[in-house]
Formats: sequence, structure tokens, C-alpha cells
Amino acid sequence: MESVRKAFKEATEKYGCVDILVNNAGISENTSFMDYTEETFDKVMDLNVKGVFNTTRVAAECMVARGKGVILSTSSMVSISGQPSGFAYPASKFAVNGLTVSLARELGPKGIRVNAVAPGITETDMMKAVPKEVIEPMIERIPLRRLGQPEDIANAFVFLASDEASYITGVILSVDGMARS
Repeated sequence: MESVRKAFKEATEKYGCVDILVNNAGISENTSFMDYTEETFDKVMDLNVKGVFNTTRVAAECMVARGKGVILSTSSMVSISGQPSGFAYPASKFAVNGLTVSLARELGPKGIRVNAVAPGITETDMMKAVPKEVIEPMIERIPLRRLGQPEDIANAFVFLASDEASYITGVILSVDGMARS
């Protein structure tokens, strides 16, 4: 928490209070449940959940003092659908959803909106390493018949941060082409 406080202190001294916070970090370990270690579970939870808590806690101090702000977090479609391995990742993103909704209730009366974006399978450099024979069946299960593009996800964050979303809080916005079904 101290490193987060230090980073925010330096940023606010230079730029002023944070208007918009985007919690966008996450790790996953694709290991079966029976092979999962407590250390691996803790590592995933520490970054994916505690990281959101720590940055949000520090940013919210300034936002509450000003009476306005936007807090956005990255969730995942697997927080809703689950996945067959790496179970701590969907559990951690489900926790992010819970934090999002609870914080929206607590911080809303203080002028702060809190939402999350739950991306689906997105065409990134990491996905380029996945064999075509693995990706094609995934695409077939998506009603829109394509992978998401990074711009699809970015546009959701931009919208939720904008004044056009001024009456939206406590929402987990799925941006997944309905792949979660």
C-alpha cells in the first residue's frame, strides 16, 4: 500500500487530483485445481483483487474530498462463465465485480461512479500464439462470430469514463460478443 500511496502522492503533486482511475492489471495461472498451490492462489488474488483495493482506496481519498470521480476496473467474462483451469483468475475477477458493486453503493453518494468492464476473448499479441484449431471453435461459440478487438474494450472504458455515462454506476459491462453464454 505504501508504494501505491507514494505513486499517487507524486502524481497529485505534479498533476492534481486523479479524475479517473482505471484498474487494469491481472495475472492468471492455468493450472488444474488439484495442482494449484496456495502460493499461486495468493499471487493471483494479491495482484487481481488486492491491487484493485489498494489503488482504489488511495485514489478514492482525493475523489471523495473533491466530491467527484470515476473508478473503473477490468473484470473478465470468465468471472461469469468460469473456466476449466486457472480457477483463481475467474474467482479474482468475480471479487472485482463484488468490489465494484459495493463501492458504487458506498461512493455514489459522494459523487463517485464505480464500474467494471468484463472483456471476452480479445485479439491481442498473446492470442496470436494460440493455434488456429483452438481459436476457431471459440469463435463458433460467439454469436458475433469474431474475437473482440482491443478497440472494443478501450471504447467501453472511454464511454464509462465519459459524461455520457454520468448515470451509470455499479455496472459490470460485458464486452464479449456474448461469448459468456
